[in-house]
Amino acid sequence: MKKEKTDTATRPFKLSHQVLCITTICFQRQSLIGFVELTVIPSRSDLRKIRLNAKQIRIYKVTLNEFHEVSFTYNDPCLGICQGENKQKSIDNFNSSHLACVNAVDSDNGSGELCIKVPHDLMHLITEGKPVKIGIEFALEKPQGGIHFVVPDGEGTMAERGAHMFTYAPDNSSRLWFPCVDSFSEPCTWRMEITVDPTLVAVACGDLVETVYTSDMRKKTYHYNLSIPTCAPNIGLAVGPFEVFVDPQMHEVTHFCLPRLLPLLKNSTNFLHEAFEFYEELLSSRYPYSCYKQVFVDEAFQDARPYATMTILDTNLLCSPQIIDQTYISRRVMAHAVAEQFFGCFISMNSWSDAWLPKGISMYLSGHFLKKAFGNNEYRLWIHEDVNEVLKYEQKHGGLVLDCSVSPTPGSAAATAQGKDGTFYFPTQHLHTTSPEYNIVLTKKSHLVIRMLEDRIGRELLLQVFNKLLSLASGAAQQKVTSNMWFNMLLSTNSFQKAIFTVTGKDINTFLEQWVRQGGHPKFTATFIFNRKRNTVELEIKQLDVQNRGIRRYVGPLTITIQELDGTFKHNLQIEENATKHDITCHSKSRRNKKKKIPLCTGEEVDMDLSAMDADSPVLWIRIDPDMLLLRQVVIEQPDYQWQYQLRYERDVTAQKEAIEALEKFPTPASRSALTYTIENEHCFYKIRCLACFCLQKVANAMVATWAGPPAMMSIFKKLFGSHSCMHIIRLNNFKNLQHYFLLKTIPVAMAGLRTVQCICPPEVLKFLLDLFKYNENSKNKFSDNYYRAALIDALAETVTPVISVLPHTGMTITADSLSSDTKLILEEITRCLNMEKLLSSYKYTVTVSCLKAIRKLQKMGHLPNYPSLFREYAAYGMFLDVRLAALEALVDFTSADGKEEDLNFLLDIVENDPVPAVQYKVLRMITEKPPFTGSDSNPLNTEDLVERLWKLMNSGTAYDSLLRCAVMDLYHALYGRKRPSILPSPEIGVVVNLKEKKARLPINSGSIDDIHLDDSFPLDNVIMLETVKIEEKDSNGFSGGGEKRKATSPLHFSDHPHFYSSDGHIKAEITVEDNPESSKVRLKETTSMPGTSVSTHGMSGMSLLRTTSSSIDSASAPAPAQFCTFDAYSDDSQSKSLPGIQNTFGLQPTGFDSSMFKPPDVPEPKPSSSSLELLSLAAKAHKKKKKKKNKHKHKHKHRHEKHDKPERSEKDRIYSSSSQSPSTFSPQGEIL
Repeated sequence: MKKEKTDTATRPFKLSHQVLCITTICFQRQSLIGFVELTVIPSRSDLRKIRLNAKQIRIYKVTLNEFHEVSFTYNDPCLGICQGENKQKSIDNFNSSHLACVNAVDSDNGSGELCIKVPHDLMHLITEGKPVKIGIEFALEKPQGGIHFVVPDGEGTMAERGAHMFTYAPDNSSRLWFPCVDSFSEPCTWRMEITVDPTLVAVACGDLVETVYTSDMRKKTYHYNLSIPTCAPNIGLAVGPFEVFVDPQMHEVTHFCLPRLLPLLKNSTNFLHEAFEFYEELLSSRYPYSCYKQVFVDEAFQDARPYATMTILDTNLLCSPQIIDQTYISRRVMAHAVAEQFFGCFISMNSWSDAWLPKGISMYLSGHFLKKAFGNNEYRLWIHEDVNEVLKYEQKHGGLVLDCSVSPTPGSAAATAQGKDGTFYFPTQHLHTTSPEYNIVLTKKSHLVIRMLEDRIGRELLLQVFNKLLSLASGAAQQKVTSNMWFNMLLSTNSFQKAIFTVTGKDINTFLEQWVRQGGHPKFTATFIFNRKRNTVELEIKQLDVQNRGIRRYVGPLTITIQELDGTFKHNLQIEENATKHDITCHSKSRRNKKKKIPLCTGEEVDMDLSAMDADSPVLWIRIDPDMLLLRQVVIEQPDYQWQYQLRYERDVTAQKEAIEALEKFPTPASRSALTYTIENEHCFYKIRCLACFCLQKVANAMVATWAGPPAMMSIFKKLFGSHSCMHIIRLNNFKNLQHYFLLKTIPVAMAGLRTVQCICPPEVLKFLLDLFKYNENSKNKFSDNYYRAALIDALAETVTPVISVLPHTGMTITADSLSSDTKLILEEITRCLNMEKLLSSYKYTVTVSCLKAIRKLQKMGHLPNYPSLFREYAAYGMFLDVRLAALEALVDFTSADGKEEDLNFLLDIVENDPVPAVQYKVLRMITEKPPFTGSDSNPLNTEDLVERLWKLMNSGTAYDSLLRCAVMDLYHALYGRKRPSILPSPEIGVVVNLKEKKARLPINSGSIDDIHLDDSFPLDNVIMLETVKIEEKDSNGFSGGGEKRKATSPLHFSDHPHFYSSDGHIKAEITVEDNPESSKVRLKETTSMPGTSVSTHGMSGMSLLRTTSSSIDSASAPAPAQFCTFDAYSDDSQSKSLPGIQNTFGLQPTGFDSSMFKPPDVPEPKPSSSSLELLSLAAKAHKKKKKKKNKHKHKHKHRHEKHDKPERSEKDRIYSSSSQSPSTFSPQGEIL
């Protein structure tokens, strides 16, 4: 067992207490002013410098022991990762520098951005080991990470407008908003004082001691005290005009929400006391803190961000009792946040390599609550999905090692499993250098490994281990820092191993070596035959592809279950080789014609039709590792009738799901019958029935040539939901039966995917879907039908097939007359739904989201002109988040398929300038998952400018948001791989000008071009004189070769030829070499400013001005159209509730369709040329000057303006400006053109 690593060896002091005072919060300037006081106890007598963490903070003053002002230095190497690196621009070079920069300020290494020098007159305190108080006055303005201000536009005070602020960002990001020791391994006690306006509420970690008004009675101060030692990354803050609700079931729990959301808050959180009671009973331990607070905020980066005694959650988790789908998500998120209070906040990780423990244990605990709240089927499907996600990631990127402090030996099996060359394309040693997707998968794998450990030592013993850890931590929390007991509040792999050995007496070192300190997973391929003579199953299990990425060889036990005619029998096999054969004796004999009920694993007995199976074999089906106790991939080869039996009669949902996935390959009437039986079976889990619908769709499409009956699932739908008197008319909506509700949403979407022999949607299916819209009636339903209406629109989009038309070949544009009758019907329905959303919005605008996806589908299939203008309007800031993301997803899809440079630049402008950090991050993830090009594609979007822009964004543009920086790194890797982008010119080749002979020479081995003659027009007066310098050059393969380099000896002359230079003195000309070998000439070509110049550019080249059609909607500060309006209005959904807090716009949003859908975005109309548009804050005098300048450039002749003649705007002003008018509602009958 390894010796426990302690942090005292690197950090020369121990932190005992910290005071955090926020004295001023200004929402107009998005700034705060504060003061911190850290009490440190020196652990070394030679302590001369104290290093702390602080980023993007302005430090005004540092004092020691309150009276001694001391000097300090500040250095943040992460502001620019690659200093002066302009040639390679490869991911590998960036990551090596990135890891070095992060480690240089890592507090676990005793480092930090802020270095405080201890003066000589205070050295006696250090020598004596007495506590030293470090006081720091600081300020923060317009933060780019760590803390987020939401300031809606509008009239009234900040509180009336719903302005609020809160902390966010990944772990180890507290340094972004106050100076601290930003490490999980340095807990201390806390006192916090937050001064705010009287109308605002401040919520911080710890117990609220008192609220005191300031002496002038204009502000009030909230005093919080946290007596349990807590590390700085677990300290959070939220300030806003919150409404307060004390949980009636547990008075220790308090909920905070934005104005007018209190009814939704009460409904969404009424279950929370059950989660507390469940965890306390499961762990046999009390909740470790004295209080718990939930704060719901707008524009949250993630659904939930836990801190000590509080969690900051997304306001979009709130829902009314009429909403079904969101309830499942919200309860799962909130229950997991409570579990993280036990493991994650109270007991935190010791270092990043130990992160898998608190993450995995909290997921394990919330998984048990999920099983209790939603059932075992929901829990097992969740585990099954997580297993598949981890397998997919590891096979794509390499084996994921949970304990990243251990590096595999190069060339070993572990290194092969971890990756192609033993590493990922990013360093995994630190949180701030890893891919965001890696962190998500690490959490899921951590949970699965804890489940595997539960099987090894037993559930009861594992819970006893958790109880032991909590007891030790509770005892340590009562001690003082001098007792050196606080290490019990930190959880590491080694301390966890010791705790298990203490409680159970079992050594899990082998388990840890196999699943924690080693990445990858096994892959089993199983085949079997039945030996009739010996009455045995000859099972062969092979481990193939062990040399592939993410897959490794497994040695150990493996569980097999065989369903025979006489019951289910479990067998434990030992896997030792890559290919093992096992003879398993059957307990049953073939029955031939005997009829007898067959017992299942649940103990029930059922009648089966055995006519389809082999008459000699008693085996119905075989499963490998049915309880998912290994992280593995299983491929079983068995005949179709065994999959059909497994689907019909196996009671485990994971087995049913695997059978459904296997039956896609067997389009037979028997498969169709088994799937139909599953859909109609009321005792089957609803998610399995929904999966069977989509499988039946694929089977039916494969059998379309031989099927003569009605379309698949139509008779099932009519039987379940049709009126008794008229089957084709749907009954009134009644969602009390939740299984039927989810089937009602799923079957139309699955039916829409049916195809005829001509690969088009059957006409009766389209008519059936349109009738569902016509006859939808929700007035007597107590639940909202917004998700159902959204599913119907998804179904309409699914019916669309590629257009068969001569228009694209003849060059004609798509018009309303050229649309087919079916497409017109679909278009009219989508338009009606989209326009209806302007009058009566659905909850979270689900219908709008589906309409945008449907429009994009129509564009991709060639039914609508492929223009992105509509999606740009819906992507503007001010629209609801889900609507924006749907529009941005459509824009990403458009850019990857047909986009131009301006479309990609629009998306990158969102990434750089959007006010919502979550949108910036999610757009990056979208582009990474669907890149416009990869590698060395000869794509017009693959330009040097794009490389420069992404490199600059990754290198210095995301300095204060490590998650965003790593997301840009993922995009860069997806586009260019690990090596240097091929689009960049080779850095070893250049042109050297010989002035005497008027020749240009390639100094390094230039191939066949030796002398290049200069054109006579080349201005010799303005040439840099070059002097030969001997250098050693290395080519791309690493070989050195001799060459000459020139250095300048004379200055440039700007006066004679000013057009060669920009206004700031940078050269504006480039040398172009003609390819003609007979006369190789060098000409000067006037270009734009070279990369690296500081010429300011406003906006994006060639991009039309956008209309922002929403008047700064804030989703938490104003009432929603459907819920808080004073008049009564009803649509198809009388119970539909729009998202709480969305401002009432009534027609001020982008409409569904207008004439822009059928015309290109650049209309050939004359427009005056002008300079960059002025910002709104300029004085009226400046506007007058601008108008004069416009009139000066007016001209009468009509022609299409070039891109540079269009009026430009600053990036942020262009994308996020708002106009007073919006497109009117559109009727497709008369206004489609």
